[in-house]
Amino acid sequence: MRSLFFRIFLSYWIAQALFVVVAILVASALRPSHELSTLQAQQSKFLSEGLAAFQAGGETGLWKYSRGVHETQHVRLYISDEQGTDLLRRQPPPWVQRAQRGESRTADSFWGRLRPMQFLRTSMTAADGHRYTLIIELPPEPHPLFGPHGVPGLGVVIAILVSGLVCYVLARYLTSPIVRLRAATQKLAAGDLAARAGMPQSRRYDEMGELVRDFDQMAERLQNLVNAQRRLLTDISHELRSPLARLNVALELARQRSGADARSALDRIDRETNRLNELIQKLLTVARLEGGDDSLHRAPVHLQQLVREIAKDAAFEAQNRRCEVEVSAADECTVMGNARLLQSAIENVVRNAVRYTQEGTCVQVRLERAPGASGAVAVVRVTDSGPGVPEDALDRLFQPFYRIDDARGRETGGVGLGLAITERAVSLHGGTVRAANRPQGGLMVEIRLPLSSAEASVNLSTPAAVPTGQ
Repeated sequence: MRSLFFRIFLSYWIAQALFVVVAILVASALRPSHELSTLQAQQSKFLSEGLAAFQAGGETGLWKYSRGVHETQHVRLYISDEQGTDLLRRQPPPWVQRAQRGESRTADSFWGRLRPMQFLRTSMTAADGHRYTLIIELPPEPHPLFGPHGVPGLGVVIAILVSGLVCYVLARYLTSPIVRLRAATQKLAAGDLAARAGMPQSRRYDEMGELVRDFDQMAERLQNLVNAQRRLLTDISHELRSPLARLNVALELARQRSGADARSALDRIDRETNRLNELIQKLLTVARLEGGDDSLHRAPVHLQQLVREIAKDAAFEAQNRRCEVEVSAADECTVMGNARLLQSAIENVVRNAVRYTQEGTCVQVRLERAPGASGAVAVVRVTDSGPGVPEDALDRLFQPFYRIDDARGRETGGVGLGLAITERAVSLHGGTVRAANRPQGGLMVEIRLPLSSAEASVNLSTPAAVPTGQ
């Protein structure tokens, strides 16, 4: 039982129900009825008059007396001698015999009141020197609320149900802010910065209400900061594009007017300008993905074909380092998404592997179907034979502008935005991406994307395609 609501509800309900039941039992047991009090006062009278009728008229006299008491008081009398023999020579029920021997409690005791059959017991020594015992069988008198013989029945059920309703309302009142807080926290963690836990009509001013309001203030502050950061990033990127465009025009004019001596310097300016343009484009892409670009056109994307095309292009570029890019396996996988974004996400990972793998080695790309928490998923694994990544840096690989080695980043031309774009593009498609070091050396990056509904229904045991090299 992991739910706080059910813990509070059941603990309150059990405690309340036990309290109500015990209170009813004690009250009903300690509350003597008027008829019972009258009979208790007449026990000795019934016994003495019964013995007098027996001595005067024998069994016939005692039978007439017992019948008269039964018609007037609605009780049965059982009188026995010292040997336990009934004076009317009847065979009393077993419970009467046990009561005559004192093995059963009388009705004036606590537990006797709760028994289905109530009785009274008294004894006296007659004038002849013999001791006689009287057992008075009380009739079952149903109570409108407490059932027969004062034993709680319908009243207990009603009390338990009412206490359960009260405890449910109380538990719901105590845990509803926590439920709203948990739901808002999950939405906030998923990227919905507009999530709030409070309700406009809430008038709670206790500790839980204050906690909800503090959370909402924190979420609002966080949303404002993130939105301001995104706006700043977008505005700066847009503002930089105009000077860069003019710089490109000036560069072309300078090429036309300068001689051969300035060509190397102008080529250098051209390369740096292109890098700056690429950086701005990536910054705009990151800003758009972080904002959750819902305007993207989504359509079925065949990952098998997409992965093979990416591997083919990367293999061509890897020839400069005498490396290869090989598709070791590629299952048929279809996802709903934007083909351009998915291509950019996978391509960034593959090119990053080509950039850092050892010269003369092979980068392997594998696409397969696998079961996931919410259904079948497509898994893209890219492995290289590079130096790997320190364990404490694995979780930061997908942060913007993060580079393990700034000097190496400048040599390779990376600015730390490729994997950040991959992580945001994959998240926008409902997937996940992670990186791990291989035991034999190198890095493995795994992308998981949920399959389309039609694809997810296909049996996961479908054999993989025959491995082919690129």
